Amino acid sequence: MPKLRALYDEARADKWFRRFAVFCRVALAVSFLPTGIVKILGQRFAEGLPHNNPLGHYFDALLQTGYYYTFIGVTQLAIAILLLIPRTTLLGAIAYFTLIVNITVLTYATRFDGTRLVTFMLLACVFLLIWDYDRLKHLFIIKQPVTVSPVIIKPIGRRLRICFFCGCIAVITFIIAGTFYLYEITPGNDEEECRNQCGSKDPKACQAFCDGIYIKGQPLDTALANFEKAKRADKRATK
Repeated sequence: MPKLRALYDEARADKWFRRFAVFCRVALAVSFLPTGIVKILGQRFAEGLPHNNPLGHYFDALLQTGYYYTFIGVTQLAIAILLLIPRTTLLGAIAYFTLIVNITVLTYATRFDGTRLVTFMLLACVFLLIWDYDRLKHLFIIKQPVTVSPVIIKPIGRRLRICFFCGCIAVITFIIAGTFYLYEITPGNDEEECRNQCGSKDPKACQAFCDGIYIKGQPLDTALANFEKAKRADKRATK
């Protein structure tokens, strides 16, 4: 733990890590500003997303919730402002985390193509929570031991930065590659995108899946079940 504490203190004192923390704050705030304004104005979020897309169904239903929809927009706008003010960054990060976890689970559940970006947003928020650990730990009831920041005799800032940012690249690469192979088939962001993937998959089953989503308006689970049935039927036909 003393070594980990020394690394934490050194990162907090390093200008590059401070700049990265500011970048995360601004990026997360910017991500909530337009989405919050759209909801406050009473407009449908992700207007270009088809209504029969699984996530499109969700946005259509959310739009019909009246002032709850507006409340979400006001909340997102307030969180963005909190993130931009240095004194309220921790409060903004905590509030952002509660929303981004829900959004992340939602995008994975609906197989949304923006899952990677949302995952990066979640990780950036986690970084901000860790960055403010010294303030965050006081929110827990558990008694915190009195710690004295160690004196860093041999600064290793450059090595620490290299390890951290190489780790970031590795995580980004893993998420991009992992989500690419995570699902056998996805609805895409529109019908054309859905059908474009049929060339590399079972064509008939894939077309049946896209028909179920964008023509018949079936729920994602139903379309996936029909996709599996069509695949099994094609296998039996080829035997």
